[in-house]
Amino acid sequence: MDERHQLTVDTEAAGTRLDVFLAGVMPQHSRSQFQRLIREGRVLVDGATSKPNLALREGQSVTVEIPPPTPATPAPQELHLPIVYQDEDVIVVNKPAGMVVHPGAGHDEGTLVNALLFHADNLSGVGGELRPGIVHRLDRGTSGLLVAAKNDAAHRELTRQFQDREVEKEYIALAWGELHAGRRIDLPIGRDPVHREKMSTRARRSRTAVTRITKVMDLRGVTLVHIAIATGRTHQIRVHLNAIGHPIVGDGTYGGVRRHMAAALRPVERLERPFLHAARLAFSHPRDGRRMEFEVPLPEDLQAVLDALMQ
Repeated sequence: MDERHQLTVDTEAAGTRLDVFLAGVMPQHSRSQFQRLIREGRVLVDGATSKPNLALREGQSVTVEIPPPTPATPAPQELHLPIVYQDEDVIVVNKPAGMVVHPGAGHDEGTLVNALLFHADNLSGVGGELRPGIVHRLDRGTSGLLVAAKNDAAHRELTRQFQDREVEKEYIALAWGELHAGRRIDLPIGRDPVHREKMSTRARRSRTAVTRITKVMDLRGVTLVHIAIATGRTHQIRVHLNAIGHPIVGDGTYGGVRRHMAAALRPVERLERPFLHAARLAFSHPRDGRRMEFEVPLPEDLQAVLDALMQ
């Protein structure tokens, strides 16, 4: 039986493309999935079929019919994947840097999904055939904690917690310049109008994003920062720190690679990716509601750079 959703376009979403709006409201499904559903006539706006690029108006009614989940099709692969916790509902992993979360253009294998299919007994099919079990993501170059769902009920409940901002996510990053604890960055994020592969705080169509700096360590030219995010926009921390003039060290996409620096900062040249790590994750167990909290230390590549800077 199809899963039916009835949505109303609010003030914040007015002017947003139909496919972008749906992907934002229901992030467990991809934008390309919604584009396909729209073309198949499974999405109605005020009772009529439409196109993916329709600009929505406030107050419009959007009806979505999502067909039953299909079995996951990516092949299981025996890849290195540190498992932090696992039970019949969820699996928490410490994603290595360099691993893409799910298959996509140019990444048919070697992804976190391929590894999960090997290490987990089963995964929720709600996320679609290429994203089984996936309820949130980490950038390819970001290491750290990620939770996946092993059945559809767990998937729906975890997705709700992320949407309602009940999940606690804390990161450790190394940023250029001097930052202070207590800084709150409240800048909406959307697709960069010029470079479409990037995100920006200057996008015409953007969504609320809040980043908080909770703890800092001054390292004379760079700052080790602990960061909490209430939202989970694409590239959020990287975009926000760059927007305030303190890009993440090693982030070539958002201004974090520098050619000229003091001798004491030379250890950062060893970085082959942004210095960004998802160190803590807390959520309520989808079955019984007990609070689950996990922490993992910095991986060796980041810790080695930090140790060298502190000498």
